[in-house]
Amino acid sequence: CSLFYLKEGDKLNYILMHKDIPVIQFKLDKNTGSISKIGELYSKEHLPLGTSETNRISLNRWWTNRSIPNTRTGLKYALIALKTPTPELLMKESYGLSLSDQYWICPEHTPIKWEKVNFFTNNFSTDAGGVLFHSKKPHKSPNLMSPDCTTNGWLRKKWEIINGKRFLMKGGNQEPLNEVIASNLMRHITSVNFVPYYLMTEDGKPYSLCENFITPNTEFVTACSIFKTQKKKNHISYYQHFLNCCEALGIPNYQDSLNKMLTIDYIIANTDRHLNNFGAIRNADTLEWISMVPIFDSGTSLWCEQSIDQIKASKDCIPSKPFKTNHKQQIKLVTDFTWLDFKRLDGFIEESNELLAEHFPKRRNQICTSLENQIRILHNLTL
Repeated sequence: CSLFYLKEGDKLNYILMHKDIPVIQFKLDKNTGSISKIGELYSKEHLPLGTSETNRISLNRWWTNRSIPNTRTGLKYALIALKTPTPELLMKESYGLSLSDQYWICPEHTPIKWEKVNFFTNNFSTDAGGVLFHSKKPHKSPNLMSPDCTTNGWLRKKWEIINGKRFLMKGGNQEPLNEVIASNLMRHITSVNFVPYYLMTEDGKPYSLCENFITPNTEFVTACSIFKTQKKKNHISYYQHFLNCCEALGIPNYQDSLNKMLTIDYIIANTDRHLNNFGAIRNADTLEWISMVPIFDSGTSLWCEQSIDQIKASKDCIPSKPFKTNHKQQIKLVTDFTWLDFKRLDGFIEESNELLAEHFPKRRNQICTSLENQIRILHNLTL
């Protein structure tokens, strides 16, 4: 890090870095961990997408969105156990490093290099994951250098290094099985780019496991960030605005990717495809756009939040995100179904039934019947 000297009483204590490139100087509130003041800008092109060097609120929103959300299961206990008041302060302990991109914060007057601290090529502590995921009692002096301090989402999750590769382990109730079923669906179709999920059990509970799809040279830019690169006009729909942003940025094949994502979400009745679990991948060094991200994070689907008598396929009322409030309207945004061969889905329902049998025997028949009906409804729509 470069060293910067300011007048007494106005010392800004961190520099946002993009790998080893200084981006912007700022101060973190010592009580909350939020950005309280921004200082000198060093590289405008490396600012997080959708933020502004003159708008502390937009930069702070990006920073806060990087931390564990307050809705995370078990977070309250973890913060108390780790003696850390807020998720932002917890994130500060690991320099804001993640396994989704190459942004981090470097304390001023402390020369640290990206290659020495990043979690893509360096080992990391499992202390934070043990507390956040398993609610374990922490060590007296836990090592908080971990990507677990910057994982989004409300479900319990932690990162593991398995045979040198980074895997994300997620808990939940039915959600882990849903991830695997969604993977099986896309594996049947063959023409969809997706992140494979695998099922594992620990103490009789199901968990999902997936390998990180981001590398030391690429980064995930959320749809939320892409959406903020232009001001949305009132007469433009949210969907068209997103298409306009992708077009202006030069993201390749965005329409085809969105067609497939919205179709998969329709089939599995995904109710939580929010703006932070899809987006695009860019080269972290050149900032060139590579592709849309593979489909991932499909756990909130297959009527997992419904009681058994509420599980049913519908062409009218299944809630959806991100562009329409229900799937009946959202599926109309898809411009092409020629990639979808329904004959390839032979055996998919039977596989899903078998997968659900062990953990949800009372729900499996209703889920599989509804899933089969959902496919039939879609097929009729495409004729």
